Amino acid sequence: MKILIIGASGTIGSAAVDKLRKLGHEVQGISRKSQPSIDIENPGSIEAFFSNSEPFDAIVCIAGDARFGALDQISEEDFMIGIKSKLMGQVHVCRYGMKKLSPTGRVVLTGGILAHQPWPETTSVAMVNAALEGFVKALALELEENQRALVVHPPLVRESAIQMGMNGEGLPSADEVATAYVQALTTDSNGKAIFYES
Repeated sequence: MKILIIGASGTIGSAAVDKLRKLGHEVQGISRKSQPSIDIENPGSIEAFFSNSEPFDAIVCIAGDARFGALDQISEEDFMIGIKSKLMGQVHVCRYGMKKLSPTGRVVLTGGILAHQPWPETTSVAMVNAALEGFVKALALELEENQRALVVHPPLVRESAIQMGMNGEGLPSADEVATAYVQALTTDSNGKAIFYES
C-alpha cells in the first residue's frame, strides 16, 4: 500500500511511519519542515503538494494544533487555533487529497480521546476532536463505493506526557498507539472512529 503520512515528524506520526514501513508498506512521511512539505494551516500548501503528487492508497493525517484551558480563561483566539489547525487543516487535507486517492483508498484523520472522555480544561480540544468525528461520518457518505474515511482517537501517549512534565507511567507508548492507525488502514469500516485498545 502506498501511504502518505502528514505529521510524520511528530511523536505518533514518526511511530506510525516506522510501524507501517516494517509491515512492508511504501510510506511517504511529510511535515511542515520536510521537502516537499505540507503546512495544514495553509490550504495553498496542501493544494500545491497534491497537485504535484502521484495517487495514494491511503492518506493519513496526524497533525494539527489545539489549545487547552478552562472556558473562562481560554480566548477566542485560542479556540480559533484548534479550528484553523486541527479541524480545518484536516478538512482541507481531504478537500485536496481526495483527488489523489485511489478508487480503493482511504483517508484517516486524527481526533483524540477527549472527544469521548474529556478532562477539565479541555473544552477547545474536545470540541475539535468531536467535530472531526462528525465530519468523517458525513464524508463517508460521499466517497466512491470502495473508499473509506475514518478518524483515530488516540489517547495521551507516554512520550508526550513526559514532555509536558507529567508522569507517563501507565500510559501507552507512541509505538503502541500506532497500532490504531494500522487498524484504520485495514478495517472494512467506513465513517467510524477507531480507538486504541491495549
